Amino acid sequence: MSRDAKSGGCPGSGDVSPKSAVCEANPVYAGLLPRAGRSLSEEAEAFLDLLSMEPAGPGVTEARRSEVLRDIQRHGFYEHTSEELLWGCRFAWRHSVRCVGRYFWKQLEVRDARHCAAIEDVAAGCIEHVRVATNGGAIRPLVTVFAPEREGVEPWRIWNYELVRYAGYRAEDGEVLGDPAEAEFTQKCISLGWNPPGSRSAFDALPILISGQGFPVRFFEVPKADVLEVAIEHPEFEWFADLRLRWYAVPIVSNMRLDIGGIRYTAAPFNGWYMGTEIGARNLADIGRYNMLPEIAERMGVLSRRENSLWRDRALVELNRAVLYSFQRDGVRMVDHHTVSDLHVLFEQQEAAVGRPVTGRWDWLIPPLSGATSPLWNRTYDPTEYSPNFFPQPMDW
Repeated sequence: MSRDAKSGGCPGSGDVSPKSAVCEANPVYAGLLPRAGRSLSEEAEAFLDLLSMEPAGPGVTEARRSEVLRDIQRHGFYEHTSEELLWGCRFAWRHSVRCVGRYFWKQLEVRDARHCAAIEDVAAGCIEHVRVATNGGAIRPLVTVFAPEREGVEPWRIWNYELVRYAGYRAEDGEVLGDPAEAEFTQKCISLGWNPPGSRSAFDALPILISGQGFPVRFFEVPKADVLEVAIEHPEFEWFADLRLRWYAVPIVSNMRLDIGGIRYTAAPFNGWYMGTEIGARNLADIGRYNMLPEIAERMGVLSRRENSLWRDRALVELNRAVLYSFQRDGVRMVDHHTVSDLHVLFEQQEAAVGRPVTGRWDWLIPPLSGATSPLWNRTYDPTEYSPNFFPQPMDW
């Protein structure tokens, strides 16, 4: 069955229309569907309705609801309280259709950085996020929220895909040293005045590019001491260390927009922790990324012109073993794809028990290694993205 054929429907919903089934089971979600033309007051009230249903949340008094609507009427805007911001961010993780790690959504912590008014303060907030989230390897799920979009004011934007990412240096012959996915962005950084290390390597951390609120784009380097990296070695193959592979400890996504109750936070970097296959089956393995499978297969003695020899699969498994082994050796928090799939099943059961819909993108929830062994393989999901949520936004550069 194709992925497109598996991406529609709710778990257990049969032939019932996913959206109608959701609305019948939990009508408040009808108000959380992103819809053009909806007023800020309607979006705010839908969020407050959701917040009022959360048993562990702060609750919503009638006085607070009236205050929000009054602020919108008078100023065309309202501000979230600290508790509203915290739970809005947690709801955004809970609603993230591309995330298989949502079992831990209640563990998300929030750093409120809405007060940052200078570009240097935003940069310092991003660097502090790297430090706090890394936590010596005991990775903390974290989001840092900067000032939201306001009419007539250029919003804050972080141009990077992630706060830590490796440069890609493209040579005249087209070959790339480092990460090919970052070759264009690397050139942009250099054009702005960034000087790469004198001895360039395949694993040079890029600077953070920031703009907004009247400040032109500037680059800020994350201190090397704050970027925890893991040297990738294999539990059995001693030659693996000769490949000199490594990866950074925390995937901090920084180019998405956080929407909570009609308020748009255009700079809100967030992270969980890595699933091993993100590094071992994608970043280091993809042909368009570091493309390490041929060299690993050659060193293993299994490289072949015959695809039916499954040389790619054998190399892929050993690369993923190396990633999991190395992170565990260094005490850096990581989860394997089998464990996280089982936890997503528990997440679905918990959500069903309280009458909430579980939306998802099947093509993102299925791991890129041994997907058919995942308990999610035969499940179907409604891909609707409800608010609060993290949404893609155009890249300024």
